[in-house]
Amino acid sequence: MSEKAIKIGLVGFGTVGSGVAKILLEDGDYIKARTGLKLELARVVDIDTKKERPVKLPAGILTSDLNSLLNDKDIQIGIELVGGTKIAKEIQLKMLAAGKDVVTANKALLAEHGNELYTAAHKADKCIAFEASCAGGIPIISAIRTGLAANRIKAIYGILNGTCNYILSNMSKKDESFRTALKQAQDKGYAEADPALDINGHDSAHKLAILASISFGCEILPSDIFVEGIENIDIVDIRYGKEMGYTLKLLAIGQKTDDGKLFLRVHPSFISSDNALARVDGPFNAISIFGHAVGQTMFYGRGAGMMPTASAVVADIIEIAMGNSKKLFKHLTLEPRNKISSSIGKIDELASRFYIKLKVSDKPGVFAQICTVLANHEISLSGVLQHEEHNTANVVPAIVITHLTQQKKITAALADFAKLEIVKSKPVCIRIVDIPEDSD
Repeated sequence: MSEKAIKIGLVGFGTVGSGVAKILLEDGDYIKARTGLKLELARVVDIDTKKERPVKLPAGILTSDLNSLLNDKDIQIGIELVGGTKIAKEIQLKMLAAGKDVVTANKALLAEHGNELYTAAHKADKCIAFEASCAGGIPIISAIRTGLAANRIKAIYGILNGTCNYILSNMSKKDESFRTALKQAQDKGYAEADPALDINGHDSAHKLAILASISFGCEILPSDIFVEGIENIDIVDIRYGKEMGYTLKLLAIGQKTDDGKLFLRVHPSFISSDNALARVDGPFNAISIFGHAVGQTMFYGRGAGMMPTASAVVADIIEIAMGNSKKLFKHLTLEPRNKISSSIGKIDELASRFYIKLKVSDKPGVFAQICTVLANHEISLSGVLQHEEHNTANVVPAIVITHLTQQKKITAALADFAKLEIVKSKPVCIRIVDIPEDSD
């Protein structure tokens, strides 16, 4: 008697969908040898059934009819890879109602409607697996939910967007301008023609919302996260930062304080050039997680792309087929919004160190005025940098590094700086993030 195959239906035959099909069709024997599972791609649904893809499907399984997947009771697992939120949400709900477990890589959908979908899955006695939604091929969801299950997560520091990391790496290593580095990223396929979602920080915020939800056990929405992108970063500030021992990264940060307050933010961050995250270059992602028992852990790998993301999707298929995901998913319960909203900290409350650059008149008494503004807001200096510049306007850059201080004090000081006659352009302010590292 032949062994019964686990039948899979795929909706969305784009880049990642093609990678998933490629693995299932070409590596089925290898997967069976390692897991004992016979996986069969039984149906592929896409609105475009004519487009050439990098993988050839067996005859008869590609269709534009979603109902052919939903109504096939032999298909046990449905994969949603269409992207977006509205149609994707409807597809996932229909899959669950049709009695199928769901695999998705849809970070925006889970960030905005995750708890609703998880509740629907629980009611249907099915599960949703979403390893591919965060950090591509890095098994970070599995690590948090199983490998670190004994830990109370205290903090997450992540480089979660390969496009931004590639741009900032090129600006730092090759001394390229933002626009030049962005064009390079687009030419290499690391950035979309419209890169807004990446460079404005919201892609990282979607991923942080998912990681923070499962790490801290509560319903986090993108609106809970302070977001600032990299589109206004000037190569000059990266140069000055390097001179002072810092590397610039777009960080996604989730922190839980001892009193239960959650601070969630995505923004450009100067970090020590000696920190491990500072050495993550190009399109790679990395996440450093701190647990109360394990201390610091770090996960590194390709955060996007056809095959790394497809690897994570197929890993979820295997976990569902083996029965592991369903057991784990039963215990995925998040504290609802009405119970945790008061625990979400505001960026103004957060204390940090800051890099501030002022373009000022080159004349006596300038630093006295700068120090007066800082003193008025109870901000102390930890470092100062000034370069001589030769220009007809007699304007020079003055860079100050602050000690730990609250954001609201810095915001007020920046407003006062902008009013000074000696300050000739809008002040630049970049947060300095001091990431703790384990040491014996």
